[in-house]
Parts: sequence; C-alpha cells; structure tokens
Amino acid sequence: MTGNSSQQRLGQISAHLDSNDKMASVFQNVPQAPADVIFSLTAGYKADTDPKKINVGVGAFRTDALKPYVLPVVKKADAILFNDASLDHEYLPIAGQPSYTQAATKLILGQGSPAIRENRVAAVQTISGTGANHTGAAFLAQYYTKSRKCYISKPTWANHRNIFSSVGFEVEEYPYWNPETRGLNYAAMLQTMRSAPAGSVFILHACAHNPTGVDPTQEQWKGIAEVMRAKGHFPFFDCAYQGFASGDLDRDAWAVRYFVEQGFELFVAQSFAKNFGLYGERAGNLTIVAKSPADAGHVFSQIEKLQRSEISNPPAYGSRIVDIVLNDPALYAEWKENLKYMSNRIISMRKQLYARLVELGTPGTWNHITDQIGMFSFTGLHASQVKVLKEKYHIYLTDNGRISMAGLSTSNVDYFARAVDDVVRNVRV
Repeated sequence: MTGNSSQQRLGQISAHLDSNDKMASVFQNVPQAPADVIFSLTAGYKADTDPKKINVGVGAFRTDALKPYVLPVVKKADAILFNDASLDHEYLPIAGQPSYTQAATKLILGQGSPAIRENRVAAVQTISGTGANHTGAAFLAQYYTKSRKCYISKPTWANHRNIFSSVGFEVEEYPYWNPETRGLNYAAMLQTMRSAPAGSVFILHACAHNPTGVDPTQEQWKGIAEVMRAKGHFPFFDCAYQGFASGDLDRDAWAVRYFVEQGFELFVAQSFAKNFGLYGERAGNLTIVAKSPADAGHVFSQIEKLQRSEISNPPAYGSRIVDIVLNDPALYAEWKENLKYMSNRIISMRKQLYARLVELGTPGTWNHITDQIGMFSFTGLHASQVKVLKEKYHIYLTDNGRISMAGLSTSNVDYFARAVDDVVRNVRV
C-alpha cells in the first residue's frame, strides 16, 4: 500500500469514527433514577466523623453496643454445614429445597393449618422477601384476571410500589396511618377496600407494619377479612418480621392464619433476613394457599416456570441455615430464645425513649412509641425537624420521621431524646 492510499484509508477510518461519535446514543433518553433513600442515609452516616452520630434509618438489628448480631443458633447451624463432608455446591431444585419450603410454610401457616392438612398449599424459595413479592406479583400479572388494581398501604415499604408497578399493575394506596392519633386509620382503610374494584389485590403487612409499626388488632383484622371477602379481594401478605415483632412466632402469624381459616386463597411473602439475621444471604419463601390440591399444583408449576426464567435456581447457603434450624427441635427452641432477645431489646428501647421524652416534658403525646411494634416507629416528626436532626445533631433518619429502634441504645437514647425535644420545641413545621 502506497503512502497516499494508506493516508486515505486512515482518513476514512477517522471520518467513520467521527460519524459514530455524532450518532445519538440508544440510552440518551434514560433518566437518572433517584438514589435509594435508605442506602444514601447509610452512606451519609458512614462519612460523618462526628462521635455522637446516630443511624436510625437502616432496618437491621443491632446489639446494645450497636454492632451487627449473628444469632448464636445461626453460628451452630454454620458449624453443622462446615463439618458436613457430604455438602456440595450443586444446583438446588428450581423451587428450592423441599425441606426448607415446607418448613417455612408450616412456620407461617401453623402445624395444624387446614390448608396444609388438605394439601392445597405450595411454596417456592425466593430471593428473600423482595423476591417473594416480585415472584408473586409476576405470576399474578400473568394469570390473575379479576382486576389490574393493586393496593398498597399509605405509607408503605417503598419497594411494594416498585415491584407491582413494574409487572403492570395499576398501584393505588389505601389509608393506613392516622397522623392525628398516630395509629391505624381503620375506618378509612375499610372504606377504600369497599370502594375498590371487586377482586383487587391488597398488599397486607402480616405484622410489624413498615414503616409505621402500627398493626391492626385481631378484631380489626376480622373486620378487614369481612370486607375483603364481600368484595372478593385477593390478600397478598408480606411477612418480614415473624417472631421478631413480638417475640412470639404464633402471635405474629395470627392474621395470615385467620385468613386461611376463613377460606381465602392468598399469597404470603416471607423473609428470613430479620428473624435470622441473614440480611445478605437473601433467604425467602413464597407460600401459595389455593382452593384445592389441583389448583395449588397448577400455580406451583407456573411459578416454577417463572422462577426458571428469572433466577434459574435459588441460592443455597442462607436457606440451608434456615432449613437446619427449622427442622431440628433443639435448634428451633434456641432460635425462639434468640428471637425473644431481639424483640425484647427493641421493646426496651421503646420504653426508654418514651420515658425520656416524658421526663423532658417534650410537647405532644408519645405513647405511640410504646404502642407500636417491631423494628420501626413512625415518630410523627416532620421533614423540617428531621433536617435539623441531621444537620445539627448528626442523627440520620428518613424525612417521613420513621426511625429504626435498633439504632438506639442505652448509650445514645438520652442524646436522641434531647435532640427530638429540641426540634419539637423550636423547629417550625
């Protein structure tokens, strides 16, 4: 090739590259998604060098020393796995290990559940509770024909809207939090259920409602079930805190079991992140309750097909931990004691915070702090007050005033209470 032809060729390549540079990107219309609120809070907290900083934003249990807690029973199950010479890293079945999914189903529905006794249940292992919600939502989007409306509580866990809207549901809200009483807006909740299109899907928090910490009473749950039956609504329970909320596994599953006893078909999303401390292992379960064994089998087959296309097979490690504990009577009993420790620490912090606010004479009523249950408390603080807590006191929480009680300890609860007292008295809302 002569020098001139070589230069011509290089010129053509350069022109081609310049032309490509001027072409519009296929991604040019993709908007920037907002940062996740909770993980952004955590990042801000970690970057803060103030020694008095407090993180009451993240929903993960901490000891009184504000350290992550590895359950003693989980350590024992870990040791069992480590010493199991037969253990390999082969694929699990598409729907997960049957001993795991069956144990998870018994845990939420109860040993004497009529649905289990009549063999009209099915279950699939999922990527924690988020995966259980998504798998159930994706199935309903394909096969549920009664309504395209899905109702989530207001306020709710943010992922509920993301999950159900992403698969095509029209997501609406039902009233839940009453800012005047700082409790359940029961009458408005029922009214929305009555006015919703027949057969709508309702996402219900089985216990320890996130973010408010407010749960219906058993009598209120009965009223909710009555209205839902009359309208033919489909209950989709989300249960992330069984045993962690009250320390009693049966009490925390009461609502789900009542709906099953009343003859409802339903889905239950379970997470073992909180009650086993397996946050990063993503061990979850989706339980299906149908009218007949045949119906349950058909639903299971389609969810298994769906699971194959999305994750192929579920991860093994976290589910093996849960499987060992739930199927060993001694370890199961020890797990219940671990749960009591965690729930009692949360309850203790509620009492201590309430007592300090009362001692300080902080304006307003604060009994909702101890009336609520589970990891979170909806304090009633406004965004302007939260802003001062972050900037002046280095206390990290979401703008809606939700706090994780696990972020409080005997060493910082007084500082937190005094900061709250200050913003309530002095920050205009």
